[in-house]
Amino acid sequence: MAASRPEKRPEKRQGEKRVEKGPDKGLRVRRVEESVRVEVASLVANEVKDPRAAGAIVTRVEMGADLRSARVQVRLLEGGDDAARRREVVDALRRASGMLRREVTQRLGLRFAPELKFHYDDGVDHVTNVERILARIEADRKPR
Repeated sequence: MAASRPEKRPEKRQGEKRVEKGPDKGLRVRRVEESVRVEVASLVANEVKDPRAAGAIVTRVEMGADLRSARVQVRLLEGGDDAARRREVVDALRRASGMLRREVTQRLGLRFAPELKFHYDDGVDHVTNVERILARIEADRKPR
């Protein structure tokens, strides 16, 4: 009789993180992302004292499979076309990330405090710009 060997798993390289995106992402990861988004949005609106963070809204949160890091996408309600204002709001949120990280972890009862990385969400601005260009083209096509 031949002895059966245990299956050999592929080795994970040191420092390599498994990041899943899209529909393959686990249900728990998606639920935690949404919960983190809601909590960070609430904290930014009510608890962050830095006036530079005023008017920031959280559009989405993307987390890795290990739930130890979160990419937080934010935008401005007004003044989003000003690049200096964008940098200012992201810097203010980065300065408050320690407090936000602690509060999110406590409120959600997470085992690990996810590292919050703030980025400005340009997506809606690009859509608005394309719509503006298309409206201008349509106006030029109309006979006068």
